[in-house]
Amino acid sequence: MGSATRSADAEFAAAYRAHVDFVWRVLARRGVDPSALEDATQEVFVVAHRQWGAWDDRATMRAWLYGVARRVASTHHRGQRRRQRKLASLVPPEPQDLEARIEGRARLVALAQAIDSLDPVYREIFVLADIDQLTAPAIAEALGCNLNTVYTRLRRARAHVTRAMTARELDEPNQERQHAKSR
Repeated sequence: MGSATRSADAEFAAAYRAHVDFVWRVLARRGVDPSALEDATQEVFVVAHRQWGAWDDRATMRAWLYGVARRVASTHHRGQRRRQRKLASLVPPEPQDLEARIEGRARLVALAQAIDSLDPVYREIFVLADIDQLTAPAIAEALGCNLNTVYTRLRRARAHVTRAMTARELDEPNQERQHAKSR
C-alpha cells in the first residue's frame, strides 16, 4: 500500500469521524425511516469513499456530503414507495377459521416429524432439494457425491415422507371417531 493511499484513507477516516453525525441528522431530516438511518448513513460514506477522488475541495466537505446524503435519501424514498406499491398490490389472504389453522399447524408438525424421522443422509438431500430448492447437480457438487446417488436418495426420502403423511391422513378419521366416543 503506497503512502498516497494511506494518506487518502486517513483523510477519509478523519472526514467520516468529523461528519458522521451531520450526515445522520441530514438523513433524519429528509425523512429516512429511523430503522434505516444507520444503513443510509453507511451508504452515504460508501458512495463518498468511491467518489473520494472526485471531491472538489472548493466546496466544503459538508456541502459535498449533504449532496450525497440527499441523493441517498431520495433513493431510499423511491425504494420505499416501490415496496409499498408492491405490498398494496398483494391480495390479503382469506381469513381462515380456527379449525383450518389448527389443522394446517398439525400438518406442519407431522411433516416436520416425517422429515426428522429420515436417516440423516436422506434428510440432508431432502432438505437441500425440497426446502432449500437446490438442484440435484448442485447437491451432488455440494456434498461431493455421485449425481445418481442424489437422485436415488431423494426419491427414497420423498417416498418415506409421502408414506408418513399418507399414514397420518388415514389415521385421522380413526382418531376423530375415538375422540367423539370419549365425549
